[in-house]
Amino acid sequence: MQTIQILALGKCKEAYLRDACREYEKRLSRFCRLQCMELEPVSLSPEPSEKEIAQALEKEGTELLKRAQGVCIAMCIEGKQMDSPALAKEIADAAAYGGNNGALTFFVGSSYGLSPAVKAYAQIRLSMSRMTFPHQLARVMLLEQIYRSYQILGGTKYHK
Repeated sequence: MQTIQILALGKCKEAYLRDACREYEKRLSRFCRLQCMELEPVSLSPEPSEKEIAQALEKEGTELLKRAQGVCIAMCIEGKQMDSPALAKEIADAAAYGGNNGALTFFVGSSYGLSPAVKAYAQIRLSMSRMTFPHQLARVMLLEQIYRSYQILGGTKYHK
C-alpha cells in the first residue's frame, strides 16, 4: 500500500476544517497509508523583516526535509498547475516507480511559504490555483484531490 505523507507547518485550528480533514483521512485509509504531520512554524515578530522570514523558512525547511520520503511535491504559488487526472498520474507514477513503497510527500508551508531549499529538493512544485487560500483550507483541498486521484485511478464515477 502506498504511503502518502503531508507535512504541514501549523495546525488546522477550525473545527469544521479538522472535521473535513478527518473525513478525507478516513476515506483515504482504503487506498493508502496517509500520514499527516503538523509541524510548529517558527515564531516571528509581529512585523518580521525579510531576513527574519528567510531565517524562519530555512529552519522550517530543515525540519520538513528531515521527514521527507519518496517523491516530494512542494505546494507553492509559483508551482505549476495541473488538473486532477494529471495529479492522479503523478500519484500512480510514484507508486509504480518510486522506492520506499511508492511514498509521496507533500510539503505545505507556513503563511510565508516554503524555503528555497525545500522547493529545490522537491521533484514537483505544485500550485492549486493562482488565487490565495488559507493554509488550513488548502490542506482540505489537497486531501480531497488526493482522494479524487485514487477515485480516478480506480475508474469510479466520483470524478466527472
